[in-house]
Order: sequence, then structure tokens, then C-alpha cells
Amino acid sequence: MNGLDFSLAGATLTALGSGALWWADQRLLVVSDLHLGKTERILRRGGPSLPPYETRDTLIRLENDLANTSAATVICLGDSFDDVEAARTLPEAERLWINRLQAGRRWVWIEGNHDPGPVDLGGTHLAELPLPPLVFRHIAETGKSGEISGHYHAKVRVQTRLRSITRPAFLIDSDRVIMPAYGTYTGGLRSSDDVLDTLMRSEATAIITGQTPRMVPMPR
Repeated sequence: MNGLDFSLAGATLTALGSGALWWADQRLLVVSDLHLGKTERILRRGGPSLPPYETRDTLIRLENDLANTSAATVICLGDSFDDVEAARTLPEAERLWINRLQAGRRWVWIEGNHDPGPVDLGGTHLAELPLPPLVFRHIAETGKSGEISGHYHAKVRVQTRLRSITRPAFLIDSDRVIMPAYGTYTGGLRSSDDVLDTLMRSEATAIITGQTPRMVPMPR
């Protein structure tokens, strides 16, 4: 399992290269911003036709993370679906796939701004979930500590020996973690954006996702 360990509010967490977060002491896996059904939503609203594989690709990666961790609890940290209609029209094969992943596990859907209400799938639907010393919500709130959130699809730009690259990343400081988007068709907000620069403390770091995750000072 490729990942980097760090601590938040006394809890030891692991940022996985896939973009998922693992809390081993609780056997708890967190993923954020899956945006399942994005292809259907874009087409429904008159946008271009994209290859309709993003939901399957996202579920394959999620299934691999569940197999590698044997997670007992899964928290989907909001915007799990690209909108409520995308959840309703999810193909039956993919609904059954999600049901199989849920089997034998506690599964929590945190409400996001794209999917603000319950969806017709198994699991529990919550606005946020406190699990001391941590709290899980979709959008970060200033003045909070021990917070795990998503929403911003955090990315960082770093210079390698040959070129500059932009990658999804975890943003981490002593108060919070802002997670990268897990979904296949998701853009992102660079860590240098004003909103992320304001939310994160000056000493914040970033863990870049990929086959070999690495930690760098959060680019501003």
C-alpha cells in the first residue's frame, strides 16, 4: 500500500497514492469528490459527449483501495455524484457494483454541494460526521481543528528536473486536511488560489498523489 503517514489532532493517518485517506486505527477509508455520473450530467446539459468510463474507472480504483486496506468503514466526503439526477440515473450494473462494495461495511455518504440530499443507495446520509478527535465534512470551516474535508479538488504545481507538473494533492496543516478529488473526470484548484492560501496555515504541506506519494511545502 503506497502512502505517507502524518498526524492530525493526535490521529495517525495515511495519504494514499490513489487520493484516498486511510485511518488504520479505525479501519476507515475516506474518499472525496467522486463525481460519479459526470459524463451523463454533462451530456444531459448540452455539453460534449465524453467517453462514458469515468464511473467504472473510479469504482475500480475504489475497489482496489478497499481490497488493500480491508476497510470496515467508508466515508464518501461529499459530491459523490455529479448531481442528484446523476445518482438517480446511474446504470444498474454500477448501482449493483456500489452495493457489492458496501456489503459488510459501514458506509457514510456526506452531503456535498452537488448532491445535497439523500440518494437511493445503501449507507447512511449525513451533513457531517464527528469521530473524535476528527470531524468529516464536505467544505472546510475556518476556526475548526481536526477537520477532514474536500470540495476544492486540491492540486499543486511542482517543478521536476525536466518540467513543471500539476498533480492532485492532500493539503495538510495542524488544523485540517483538504483532500484531492478521487473521481476520474475532475478538475482542480491549485493550492496557490486565494481561498486555499487563506484556509491553510503558513507551515502547511502537500502530499502529491501518484505511484510514489511525496510531501512538499504547500506551493503558494
